[in-house]
Amino acid sequence: MNVKAFLGGLIVLTLIAVGLLGPLLAPYDPNDQQLRAALQPPGWFDGAHFLGTDNLGRDVFSRIIYGARVSLLVAVSVVIVSGLIGISLGAISGYFGGKVDFAIQKLVEVVWAFPALLLAITILAFLGQGLFNLILALVAQRWIQYCRVVRGQTLSLRGRDFVVATRALGASAARIIGRHLLPNLIQASLVIGTFAMASAIVSEASLSFLGLGVPPEIPTWGTMLADGRAYISTAWWLALFPGASIFVTVLGINLLGDALRDILDPKLKRAGMHL
Repeated sequence: MNVKAFLGGLIVLTLIAVGLLGPLLAPYDPNDQQLRAALQPPGWFDGAHFLGTDNLGRDVFSRIIYGARVSLLVAVSVVIVSGLIGISLGAISGYFGGKVDFAIQKLVEVVWAFPALLLAITILAFLGQGLFNLILALVAQRWIQYCRVVRGQTLSLRGRDFVVATRALGASAARIIGRHLLPNLIQASLVIGTFAMASAIVSEASLSFLGLGVPPEIPTWGTMLADGRAYISTAWWLALFPGASIFVTVLGINLLGDALRDILDPKLKRAGMHL
């Protein structure tokens, strides 16, 4: 049994289940304020609040559950949108070559020159807070990884016999890319996508921590970390539990991505065993 695939898959499936069943699992409304119950320590299974309350008396456990929904939505949206953009541009760039390849790669170089987090901060500062703007800011540079990898693979595939034969039979470029090239590019894209999910979750938490993510009324792990920063010495649970949630989630996704890479590229796995 592949331990990395099992542990990573278990964590990811748990995250998906928590995200989908959030309203059923959360014992309280995540924004329900009870000032008289503010800063209560974790009651575990004996108290009213399993993981305690924050400075406004909101249930930490409920906010973590709803925060998982936001992280899952952002991560999946960023991976899908950036994947569609990057794979399409990479396949077009690698297949046509010439001026088309030159133009796309110059665009890649220009966007790649900006630090990812700084570019996201600039976009959000210009457009303002919001879930759609957050996803747009995270997609702005993450499509490049797909584009570069897919371009390299397309350059290798376009000279293969099956592509040359299909072109000789009169197939259009769109048909060759869609029917013959893209199916051979899915494996590498899946691996990139798993690691991109982890990166998107960390970036979303970082932007929310800085106050540039989603609006304050939407609970996120990054916002919870920012709120708990002022109480780190007196209410340790405010920062510990959202931070642990980010750590475990990113670890699980990276384990799953590592396992997928080993499964989809056995040659790489065997090479690593001999090092």
